[in-house]
Amino acid sequence: MSRDEAGPPIRLESVQRDPLPGGTERAILHTSLGQIPGILHPAPHPVGGVVWVCGALGGFDGPSFDIYSTIAAELVDRGIGSLRLHYRMPGEFDPCVLDVLAAVQFLAQAGMERVALVGHSFGGAVVIAAGTMSPQVVAVVGLSSQTFGAQAVAQLSPRPLLLVHGERDRNLPAECSEHIYRWALEPKELVIYQGSGHFLRECHDELHTLLKGWLIDKVGRGPGR
Repeated sequence: MSRDEAGPPIRLESVQRDPLPGGTERAILHTSLGQIPGILHPAPHPVGGVVWVCGALGGFDGPSFDIYSTIAAELVDRGIGSLRLHYRMPGEFDPCVLDVLAAVQFLAQAGMERVALVGHSFGGAVVIAAGTMSPQVVAVVGLSSQTFGAQAVAQLSPRPLLLVHGERDRNLPAECSEHIYRWALEPKELVIYQGSGHFLRECHDELHTLLKGWLIDKVGRGPGR
């Protein structure tokens, strides 16, 4: 997807924030195109932020036993806030890309100007496309990504890209991430977990370690640091 094909621009107008248990907040992003629900993990004095999105059905928790909520909570102690986002129109590619861009606007306004994007399955292509359209995005992660919508991945460079896939994925074969990897420019990484399926449950511990460390490295490192 090119910038011109992304549809009408989306403008963040206001955000409604209400406390939830565990130090999180329900965040409703009021935009020029409608309301986008999210769960915010605020970090005091943040150095950056992460937007997390799921597959075509949306949701908040991600694959591999709700790994999004787990890592988002842990990143707060490292000065990295998170917004777990549910789409306005799940499964509609262009509107979902715009939702991610609105989330990036919100994090930037909240002091998190360095933003990483993480998406699973359909959401992997969504975050790749969104990443090419926002200068605030400093890193992108695609988990079990589809290829549709990811063809412009080369435009992410020189920002880093991490692709993760399960070798036994029967929903979207590992060849999908291999194709995206070939299209991408450096810096890029591809990790294929043997014996793991689409939801990456079989490699949960390895994925947790990889993803948390990668995000801390990429988001927590500012210019000149």
